[in-house]
Amino acid sequence: MATKPKTVSAESGSVLATLVNLWPYMWPDDRPDLKLRVVWATVFLVIAKLILILVPYFFKWATDALNGQFAAPDYIPALLVAPVMLVLAYNVVRIVQLGFNQLRDALFARVGQYAVRQLAHKTFVHMHELSLRFHLERRTGGLSRIIERGTKGIDAIVRFTILNTVPTILEFALTAIIFAVAYGWIYVAIIAATVVLYTWFTVKASDWRIEIRREMNESDTDANTKAIDSLLNFETVKYFGNEKMEAERFDRSMARYEEAATKTWTSLGWLNFGQGVIFGIGMAAVMALSAWEVSQGTHTLGDFVFVNAMLMQLSVPLNFIGFIYREIRQGLTDIENMFDLLDVPQEVEDRPDARQLAVDRGTVRFDDVHFAYDPARPILKGVSFEVPAGRTVAIVGPSGAGKSTVSRLLYRFYDIGSGVITIDGQDVREVTQESLRAVIGMVPQDTVLFNDTIAYNIRYGRISAGEDEVKRAAELAQIGPFIERLPGGYRSMVGERGLKLSGGEKQRVAIARTILKAPPILILDEATSALDTHTEQEIQAALDLVSKGRTTIVIAHRLSTVIGADEIIVLKDGEIAERGRHGDLLGAGGLYAAMWARQREATEAEEKLRQAREEDDLGVVVRRRTPEVETEREEG
Repeated sequence: MATKPKTVSAESGSVLATLVNLWPYMWPDDRPDLKLRVVWATVFLVIAKLILILVPYFFKWATDALNGQFAAPDYIPALLVAPVMLVLAYNVVRIVQLGFNQLRDALFARVGQYAVRQLAHKTFVHMHELSLRFHLERRTGGLSRIIERGTKGIDAIVRFTILNTVPTILEFALTAIIFAVAYGWIYVAIIAATVVLYTWFTVKASDWRIEIRREMNESDTDANTKAIDSLLNFETVKYFGNEKMEAERFDRSMARYEEAATKTWTSLGWLNFGQGVIFGIGMAAVMALSAWEVSQGTHTLGDFVFVNAMLMQLSVPLNFIGFIYREIRQGLTDIENMFDLLDVPQEVEDRPDARQLAVDRGTVRFDDVHFAYDPARPILKGVSFEVPAGRTVAIVGPSGAGKSTVSRLLYRFYDIGSGVITIDGQDVREVTQESLRAVIGMVPQDTVLFNDTIAYNIRYGRISAGEDEVKRAAELAQIGPFIERLPGGYRSMVGERGLKLSGGEKQRVAIARTILKAPPILILDEATSALDTHTEQEIQAALDLVSKGRTTIVIAHRLSTVIGADEIIVLKDGEIAERGRHGDLLGAGGLYAAMWARQREATEAEEKLRQAREEDDLGVVVRRRTPEVETEREEG
């Protein structure tokens, strides 16, 4: 794909600036076929307008022929200038003009859609290149709306600016020339004054109506939001008996919508009436002048009909001015938002001389690493540690100590403030991001799946993997038997964000796709903290299997999952407070020992509560069965 130039600022809101931005996409250097389409579409546009100007002439000639005032040159056969033939010619020319218009639109359709596709693709790629910080600060729904509205805005600008506004301007120019040559500048002056006044009024009234329309849309959105929110919380409404209150809230929103909608339709009536008055006065002046000249014998009846037909043709594009103005204005705003998004700089970029990461053993090292999301709040303060190849290092600590930040920095979602992070001695800032992330596998705490099949989500670890490899990975992750029992097997859909699966099942899918990726370096970011104790033990067995022989960093909340780590690093306030093996840290009686004691107490309390519930459930079963036993004894 050809490299596209950087966008020109469109903050001025001008159509010209937006067209400058769009031009490389509508006149692409790598698509000569689309350039040819643009040329032919332009040719057909001009031909269509020239033919359109001819239409009133045939009407004029037919009228003069019927009135006996049409004198054709001697070299034209009389049959061709007969009234019936001129009427037929009038309608044929209208059809031909329509055909050229449709040819123009058909040719330009692919050009416009190519521009839409290329800009949408460029924006999509750019969003994936932006930093994690950007995405954490923006709403995903808002970003998708920017793309959606931007692509619609491109279509609107192309359609209404190039395919409607440009032809209309050309038609006005040709009309002015014809009237100036054939009827005098007085006609041109009246028509020009009418068009200018008509356009000014339309723009002003449309600006006024846009504000009213915005108010109506906001009221509609508010009413719709309240209705959906109330229906989604149907049970809560019933619990508290607040049906009347909910109905009143909805009705208040609908009352605002009613008021705004009434204003919208009323303003449309005033707009149409004002346009009609302005055009009617202008048309009356021109027609009266033409009628006077007909009565004076300087014009024929055909001239009078011609003037009327020309003005009626002008009224068609004039009637669309308000709609076109509104669409272009909205399209400009939407496209500018998309261009603004494209102009957001990448926070993390590959260096020009970045090379591919070459992993020999997979040793990870943090050397005096400092980092802060906000300069006023440091997260890591000179952290140094090493994860030898094939070994497991666990990172634990209180919430906010900076544990998950370690994984984000190793993935290079952010660049560190100072220090260095290396893999096999290679600074992660000096290698390509693609090669860096290809050698790291991640099993996160909150596994989010795509709304697709289980097979698709597992294969996401390595897109080129075959069906047997996917099944093998699932078996190793201890989820194969579960998938086989599903009605759809590996083709079963997991639902939005994987909501059709339990937490443990989603984690197993995440483990399976990491197994399929087969990375030399593995990060387990609190992979079992959201699971119950029983499920945690099952998942831990699968994690132990996948991490065997790999350089593994375990970021843990539950200390029971890191007992077997080769080294445990305890972070506190962005610094390493303690480090060592499990037994040594317990013996030291420091922060780790205190955390272990608290978690043991919580686990024992949870176990006692579970046993109590089981005893209660057993008691209920015994009490339910006792009358039956007594009855059997009596009958015996």
